[in-house]
Amino acid sequence: MTPGAPRAVPVADHGNDPAPAQRPLTVIQMLPALHSGGVERGTLDLGRHLVRHGHRSIVISAGGRLCEQLVADGSEHLCWDVGAKRPSSLLWVRRVRALLEARRPDILHLRSRLPAWIGYWAWRGIPAAERPALITSVHGFYSVNRYSAIMTRGERVIAISNSVHDYVLRHYPHVEPWRLRVIPRGVDPGHYPHGFRPPGEWLARWVQTYPQTRGRFIVTLPARLTRLKGHEDFIRITAALKQRGIPVHGLVVGGTEARKRGYEAELRQWVQDAQLEGDITFLGHRSDMREIMSVSDAVLSLSNKPEAFGRTTLEALSMGRPAAGYDHGGVGEQLAAMCPEGRVPPGDWQAMAELLARWRTQPPAVASDHPFTLAKMLASTLDVYREALAGERTTAGGVRTGE
Repeated sequence: MTPGAPRAVPVADHGNDPAPAQRPLTVIQMLPALHSGGVERGTLDLGRHLVRHGHRSIVISAGGRLCEQLVADGSEHLCWDVGAKRPSSLLWVRRVRALLEARRPDILHLRSRLPAWIGYWAWRGIPAAERPALITSVHGFYSVNRYSAIMTRGERVIAISNSVHDYVLRHYPHVEPWRLRVIPRGVDPGHYPHGFRPPGEWLARWVQTYPQTRGRFIVTLPARLTRLKGHEDFIRITAALKQRGIPVHGLVVGGTEARKRGYEAELRQWVQDAQLEGDITFLGHRSDMREIMSVSDAVLSLSNKPEAFGRTTLEALSMGRPAAGYDHGGVGEQLAAMCPEGRVPPGDWQAMAELLARWRTQPPAVASDHPFTLAKMLASTLDVYREALAGERTTAGGVRTGE
């Protein structure tokens, strides 16, 4: 078994095949909003997949910029602010319960903590024989407390990586292993094909807008500006490569929340003090992340805490771009499966700089085939739905992939 591959679960491996042809389902997903992020994109992907295969998809959230796409793909959206952290949010319990009683969905899929509490209380208020199957997804290493424990209450609990699976069992010993399913997030190889190159028009605009990148060894950190993502280490690494005489250019790709503006100012001042203004470019939030990563010589993940999964690393690897990261969490699992040379001990930025210096002349080969596909993620999710509806009980479900 390939190291880092997702652990086996008792569901069929459909590869790129469509969902099993069985009776149509009605699925309700609940999350705070539809602005951006992995949870939100996963919700859209699943909604689109459900509709394409004849199922009914309903999403409850406060809305956001992804809402238009969700509806265009055929899902129904209820603009209910179930993620607002205020006492009045508890009033949504009655409304959600009325929805469940009226629509009689097959599945209630809870994707975030506060909406999960609201959905769970609504679900509990319905007679057991009339309840939908309850699914929760653990998308992160949540703080360990009663509030977070709601994400382990599902009749089936989906963990998005092996690391999350182990985290749940370690910190929530009441969770029976048979309820856990490891379903890694996946990417569409059609959208992130191995060997992808941007169209000529994009490349021309890129060179014209960012001439400082021409002929440089481009190292990219795709991460929003927050202290957890390792931007300080990125500056250190860029400086170390420059001191070695490598014509490096660092790209920081990610937006800054209003409350993080001070941190962005700190980073820019640090770059200036290190005399790296011509060697590091802050690009902010970009909609062409795929193209930027495809022209990068290396894509990094430098989070000082484990990532539950780390989607941008997978996107880069899917395109065959070398990626390197601190060897923990979901990123470590992806690297183990697809680019083991890119694993670096957490926090060791000097080792990362040494690795990149070697990669400038000897870039690693990245496997063109990998287990983290969108088709597998969606098919496995549908299988878990079917299994929960059937009321199956098996002790194999919590087995770690690769064992």
